[in-house]
Amino acid sequence: MTPPARTSRPGPRRTLTEEEILEAALDLLDEGGMKAASIRGIAARVGVAPNAVYTYFPDKAAMVQAIVEHLLGSVDHAVFADPEVPWRHRIEALALELRERLTAHPGAVNLMVGGPMDGPHALALNERLMGVLVGAGLTSEEAAKSAYLLIVYVFGSITLEVAESGGTHRLPPESLRISARQADFSAIPADTHPLSAATAGVMAGYISTDQYLWGLRKVLDGITVTSGVDTAGVSIATTQRP
Repeated sequence: MTPPARTSRPGPRRTLTEEEILEAALDLLDEGGMKAASIRGIAARVGVAPNAVYTYFPDKAAMVQAIVEHLLGSVDHAVFADPEVPWRHRIEALALELRERLTAHPGAVNLMVGGPMDGPHALALNERLMGVLVGAGLTSEEAAKSAYLLIVYVFGSITLEVAESGGTHRLPPESLRISARQADFSAIPADTHPLSAATAGVMAGYISTDQYLWGLRKVLDGITVTSGVDTAGVSIATTQRP
């Protein structure tokens, strides 16, 4: 009598975490953009079948929102939560950290501006920012409008900065990128574009940290002037009392 054929038992099923999937998605975004970060591509990167990814995220839109939340959730709120630190310094610290986090994953930056940022981490970040502004002397309405203006500036600046890389790949060091821009702008003909030619060095530095902070401080200057708050966050009306 022929013995029954042995059936092989499946090995232990791999347990994935959302963190692993999102990190894989970020890596693929940085390597090849949204086309590379398909559900199939992500599944292959973590070594599972595509349907395993769908058990965590029902569709691509849900994954995109999760990536945005994942990045925003990595922001250290301690950088702008200390009330002993001048409010402008806290906002600058937040803006610099956001720039550092997002430029580390240029492929994900367009996701930030490609849809509503209405997840828990996005709302918490906005609430913190408005809290700093209210603490500086703004009304809640002024704080809401100012927070939006700051978000537009920060994410707009970062988007333009990473655009030169094509939206993918890790960015080279800032000094190298500025040097490359300087080489390009040095070819601007002075006879037809005299102002641009004369300020080629300034334009080469548009993607620099110095320019980023310069613009941010101009925005904050405008907020303080229109809202009756001085640069230290003290009400101008208070300082003018006899």
